[in-house]
Amino acid sequence: MRELVIMENDANQRLDKFLSKALTNIPKSLLYKYIRQKRIKLNGRRCKGNERLKVGDKIELYISDEFFEKPEYLFDFLKAPLDLNIVYEDGNIIILDKPLGLLSHSDNGNYIDTLISRLHHYLYKKGEYEPQKENSFAPALVNRLDRNTSGLVIAAKNADSLRVLNQKMRSREIKKYYLCAVFGSPDNKSGEISGFLTKDKAQNRMYMRDGETQGAKYSRTIYRVVEEKSGSSLIEIELVTGRTHQIRAHLSSIGHPIVGDTKYSPPHLIKKAKTKFQALVSHKIEFDFTSDSGCLHYLKGKTFETKEVWFLSDFLSGKLFENQL
Repeated sequence: MRELVIMENDANQRLDKFLSKALTNIPKSLLYKYIRQKRIKLNGRRCKGNERLKVGDKIELYISDEFFEKPEYLFDFLKAPLDLNIVYEDGNIIILDKPLGLLSHSDNGNYIDTLISRLHHYLYKKGEYEPQKENSFAPALVNRLDRNTSGLVIAAKNADSLRVLNQKMRSREIKKYYLCAVFGSPDNKSGEISGFLTKDKAQNRMYMRDGETQGAKYSRTIYRVVEEKSGSSLIEIELVTGRTHQIRAHLSSIGHPIVGDTKYSPPHLIKKAKTKFQALVSHKIEFDFTSDSGCLHYLKGKTFETKEVWFLSDFLSGKLFENQL
């Protein structure tokens, strides 16, 4: 028999969800079978799996030791560099400025050097993350950016902060602003782009649709032109919804693709760009809390910005693409 004791980072979640994260080797079907067979008990009693856990709860598990073995890759993050650009940090959260070319999370071709693995390495070295002592929690990114988009990413250091931040993201009480350089200049210098986005999986590309279709997701972007140069515009974006490639697809749909965006720009504009990255930066985050924010109450009204927008000087000097004056 093994026993798991619920700690702060484990509390306030369903028993079955907790066990799925704590025992990564056990199939879900077998997990529920063991619950039905009373081989898993909560505080010495039969359980159903939907119980909400509290600090100090004890889970008794009469199951094979093989399900308690930790994955071999658990400490792979120690192979990641410690190179982080920290904009803000306290005991609950950390705001990072992600560089161009770095994945937020691992994909099929890169398991080691990602923003989340660098963060885990950093917090491990500080003694703020000890995976061997955690049942189910790991510090997590609350928002993510494409590999070739740089800028601000929020991460939670503990489960309470993660719950608050996720809820505030859903209720849009955390505002995210981007700066981008686009080809041309919109007729309306401020406005809104909205519609339904559908994904072409083969192309890994999003397409705008006026009406709702199967699999389509509603998306909304607010924009304003900050500055214009001959043939280009600097635009600030407020991302209201957070769909995949939303900003890139929206701006392309109104005829003003982002400079350097090879996926959403026509071939003749792709050739003009003097950068291999899309000129898009997540440059500002506002904590616009309008409801209870629990352990993060002190962030209400706070704003954080990037220290540098990498393409701004080239935009202002006319060096971002050919024939920019």
